[in-house]
Amino acid sequence: MKVTAGGDLPHGKNNHQQGTTLRSTPKTLLLVTLTLIILTVVPLYYPLHRYPSTTTTTHASATTAATISPVYHPQDEVIIINDNHHKCDVFSGEWVPNPDAPYYDNMTCWAIHEHQNCQKYGRPDSDFMKWRWKPDGCDLPIFNPYQFLEIVRDKSLAFVGDSVGRNQMQSLICMLSRVEYPIDRSITKDENFKRWYYVSYNFTLATFWSPFLVKSEEASADGPTHNGLFNLYLDEFNEKWTTQIDEFNYLILNTGHWFWRPALYYVNRQIVGCRYCQVENITDYPMTFGYRKAIRTAFKAINSREKFKGITILRTFAPMHFEGGEWNEGGNCLRKKPFKSSEITLEGVNLELYMTQIEEFRRGEKEGKEKGLKYRLLDATQSMLLRPDGHPSRYGHWPNENVTLYNDCVHWCLPGPIDTWSDFLLHMLKMEGLRSAEEKSHVKG
Repeated sequence: MKVTAGGDLPHGKNNHQQGTTLRSTPKTLLLVTLTLIILTVVPLYYPLHRYPSTTTTTHASATTAATISPVYHPQDEVIIINDNHHKCDVFSGEWVPNPDAPYYDNMTCWAIHEHQNCQKYGRPDSDFMKWRWKPDGCDLPIFNPYQFLEIVRDKSLAFVGDSVGRNQMQSLICMLSRVEYPIDRSITKDENFKRWYYVSYNFTLATFWSPFLVKSEEASADGPTHNGLFNLYLDEFNEKWTTQIDEFNYLILNTGHWFWRPALYYVNRQIVGCRYCQVENITDYPMTFGYRKAIRTAFKAINSREKFKGITILRTFAPMHFEGGEWNEGGNCLRKKPFKSSEITLEGVNLELYMTQIEEFRRGEKEGKEKGLKYRLLDATQSMLLRPDGHPSRYGHWPNENVTLYNDCVHWCLPGPIDTWSDFLLHMLKMEGLRSAEEKSHVKG
């Protein structure tokens, strides 16, 4: 990562999540759309202290809370979408102060993973929690948990990928905790494959662990960099998740950081190369070689499912922010505030990974469209590039603990910057409802 004095980010615009620019929508259609999107009137989102205390529970009382129906306030405003949101790229913008944040803490949400529980483990500053994302040319509303749960009523959503994807799911659970805690409906005891159920909304939230997205196995627990050596079968589906997705309405994929690890690449069960494996007579490829093939195979798996009819969302990777050394050489992330977009540029391997994701997304989207499937892009890369202040660093364990952990500049503190991913997701679901309403209007017309 290079800090620069200026320069535009090379990937600010995203025409794929937004789709083809929508034409102006008549006011009458907008009124119809609001009804179709929400189906009922829902309240605006308020800070934590304004919610009834009955909706804030501990882990022990989560099951009880899950049976409490949310309170609706018809006098409050409903979701409003104007023509500006058609044209605005919500993923291009800046971070601006938000004194009302955070909207939960580590005492009110049990879903925070220990290594991302920065408040618990003594992080002394709190400003990293008090920012919101302001897109260029429009506004991105703060996440409204009532609206989100109403939109996903009777639906299901699964996260597929690595621990940053799990980090996102836990953030979403915390953001929804103002309304309801889910109960555990997992069909296995494996903590990497969890299913959470929101009783009042008949909504299922799941996570499927697959850091490479394709079939893989650990060939050595040590490896050249002492963090494992993996066999990646770049043309083979990981059936642990691909056979489980048919019932889901939304699928959020992510992958990235694990491809820095040493790996042997297999195609047709034959070694075709590797990534930093240090094995004689095996070609060492850049990490984008395996990354591209793995993403392509994942999309191929989705497009091959005859019963899957959901929307596939690719969440682009969030850059890490090690400074002063690599992750295993004393690198750390000690900055206290976000960058401005003019202060840092996505470049090098990060840029290559981002462009690889975009190119394979377009390919998968095209193939999926031929089968009637929808693909959307949650383009988080630029916003997260600007947040070197939001990582756990050394605040993922007690200082006196005898643990072998490096400074964490990959994952994100909770509460923290990735709570904004829920803002992005809710916006995307609103726009999805708007598209659906417009399509129905065109058919009737």
